[in-house]
Amino acid sequence: MEIKKELGKRLKQSRKDAHFTQKQVAEMLHMTQQQYSRFENGVFELNYSQIVFLCKLYDISADELFDLKSY
Repeated sequence: MEIKKELGKRLKQSRKDAHFTQKQVAEMLHMTQQQYSRFENGVFELNYSQIVFLCKLYDISADELFDLKSY
């Protein structure tokens, strides 16, 4: 499967595990819920600062977020 789609699935699961809505996370990232949704759907790529923010918010490492152990 495409890397962006896999990353999106992990973002979605991490968000749910942390008990946040897309709208809540989007507001923290200063964007709309629709824009954040595109990350979880594998349409848009995250930038470095967004990756760092989400890893801290969801209390996960970048290795976990990107599933680097599988490579």
